[in-house]
Amino acid sequence: MNVLGKFYGIGVGPGEPGLISVVGWEQLKLCQVIYTPRARSLDYSVARRCLPTQEIPTERFREIEFNMDPDRAILTEHYAALAATIADDLKAGHDVAYLTLGDAFTYSTYSYTLSAIKDLLPNLTHRTFPGITSYCALASATGFSLGVGKESVLILPCPDQIDELARVIQNHDVIVLMKIGKRLPGVLGLLDKLDISEHCVFGRRVGMPEELICTDLTQLEPSEANGYLSIMLIRKAPLAQRHREIVS
Repeated sequence: MNVLGKFYGIGVGPGEPGLISVVGWEQLKLCQVIYTPRARSLDYSVARRCLPTQEIPTERFREIEFNMDPDRAILTEHYAALAATIADDLKAGHDVAYLTLGDAFTYSTYSYTLSAIKDLLPNLTHRTFPGITSYCALASATGFSLGVGKESVLILPCPDQIDELARVIQNHDVIVLMKIGKRLPGVLGLLDKLDISEHCVFGRRVGMPEELICTDLTQLEPSEANGYLSIMLIRKAPLAQRHREIVS
């Protein structure tokens, strides 16, 4: 009887090859099977492209095609089938890795996959290695402080209704707005209306060859900037310059 293999979720970072933890990279090189998600709209896996070198033999990689269908029944069937496939590799005694763009537990398909596998293999041994998120990469690239002092920070997918986003901005100091896509023109219009555009930055595919980063939103062309991997960092008020304060 084969000993059950171990399952590893590994965040590979936001896009730039090498932004993966050392411990995650070392574990990845030991895994016999490596699953790499690929969007149906692409002919390559973005997550695999984030790996730093070609040290790992190609035959260890297995691509999974993802179609983020809004139909929950279709998604449920997809995750069940994926979990069954991975479970077969684990039952064969293979250590299996699942690569995920950014961080494994931040708006990632990994959490669904892990839950589905654990349903099939309750005694599964697993470990998740955290990764650098796209919004942290954008903050570093633009010098945008994600939280200072007691500022409140909210991370959320872009609402469909702009009025809802306006209420969110009113109640928080900093907003990390993800999955903007085709809503970008409405978001830009709202920020202009609130007169806070100058405190905000935009990024799409941060760290990738197609990277677009904009710190002056008046120069941002919505038709060229929208997409699933787009992020906006929104600050409701200018950042406090505490180093300039006079201490009495």
